[in-house]
Amino acid sequence: MTETDPICPLCLRPIPREARQSLHHLVPKLRGGKNGPTVLLHQICHNEIHKTFRETELARNLNTADALRAHPAMQPFLTWIASRPPTFHARSSGGRRKRR
Repeated sequence: MTETDPICPLCLRPIPREARQSLHHLVPKLRGGKNGPTVLLHQICHNEIHKTFRETELARNLNTADALRAHPAMQPFLTWIASRPPTFHARSSGGRRKRR
């Protein structure tokens, strides 16, 4: 870890070079966000977003890091991940959410 490591806008932990990471489209590509803004996240944080929310909900109401972080459904994950090291990664429990 270095002082110049980017900060994950979801969990607010540093993202060291060796950590699994990915870009998250704030508006999902399938909902018009192909060329829109992206944020760098830990892969585990990115997985949690897509496990928890539908693409439509992300596009309409949760298209900023602040909105995602403030959502009540994210609070248990954010509390849990806060005590993990920045390089921590685990598979998300339960696989992808069921489509309604």
